[in-house]
Amino acid sequence: MVMVPKIKLHIDGKAIEVNKGKTVLQAANSIGIRIPTLCHDPRLEPFAACRVCMVEAERGKSSALITSCNTEVTDGMVIRTDSEKVLKSRKMVLELILSDHPKDCMTCEKCGTCTLQDLAYEYKVRESRFFEKPDGGIVEDENPAILQDTSKCILCGRCVRICAEVQQDYAIDFKNRGFTTETGLPFGKPRRETTCVLCGQCVSTCPVGSLVEKQAVGKARDWELKQVKTTCAYCGVGCTMYLNVKGNQVVKVTSKAGSIPNDGNLCVKGRFGYDFVHHPDRLKQPLIKRNGKFEEATWDEALNLVASKLSEIKAKYGSDNIGVMSSSRCTNEENYLAMKFARAAIGTNNVDQCART
Repeated sequence: MVMVPKIKLHIDGKAIEVNKGKTVLQAANSIGIRIPTLCHDPRLEPFAACRVCMVEAERGKSSALITSCNTEVTDGMVIRTDSEKVLKSRKMVLELILSDHPKDCMTCEKCGTCTLQDLAYEYKVRESRFFEKPDGGIVEDENPAILQDTSKCILCGRCVRICAEVQQDYAIDFKNRGFTTETGLPFGKPRRETTCVLCGQCVSTCPVGSLVEKQAVGKARDWELKQVKTTCAYCGVGCTMYLNVKGNQVVKVTSKAGSIPNDGNLCVKGRFGYDFVHHPDRLKQPLIKRNGKFEEATWDEALNLVASKLSEIKAKYGSDNIGVMSSSRCTNEENYLAMKFARAAIGTNNVDQCART
């Protein structure tokens, strides 16, 4: 077993010891000291774009501001996360970010879960001395899943990085310069004409209201939603996700970084493929065909019919003329029962599962 060297340092007067290679941000978090961030996502490589995570590092008789998210700890380092110099720097950074940001928090879809809004409240940034009218706006795109508003983009780069580092689609990048810089797809093309697979990873990492779920727009504020933890039923991976429910209506699906096994990542089906839940054509009762038409039946009627038909086929043609197909959308226990039903009840090894590959 390889032993990782330990690094000793002081953060806000507390002596701590962490593994070599850890960042100042990780070291602070390990002892419960919170350092604000906007561009940081634990699923991504450090980027140091937003500069909100600045801390003060003492260097002899002087000190310097450093970004905590991408600075590795060194032996003997002395860090202050709450000095006057640090707090002034963070407030200035927030003013600069808000200088090119809309002030429509009351009607923004991200209100209540917007990291920028929370930090502006925490640091009492009511106005920006550098305010300019925001550029950009809602991007016209016929895709059914993602709504983008470039005027709210804070250029944290999280959407660009998660698309490249995690999803490996490379569909999003920075374009233009200065106040007109924004993130988007190449040459202004619609998402369906690029490598974008509408997975919504960019939505999951966006800390503001620049990227949101199109299906959820106008349906509920975040504080009205009850989050119900569940497991995605679309394949055999078993991703952890949360149904965001208002009343009896699923408004959107989210996941959280650190969730097992998917670490907050979902595919297009897991994140956006829930409309079947409330679809008017969804089957709620078993159907039996009578006189050429499907009619609703009880479960007892349906199960008795299936049992009698299987018995007839087994008696006439033999067990091996029957096959059982199961689904990855069932639980492990249900798939096990399907296997036992095929082998023990019917007497055949003709059993398969759609996710076996």
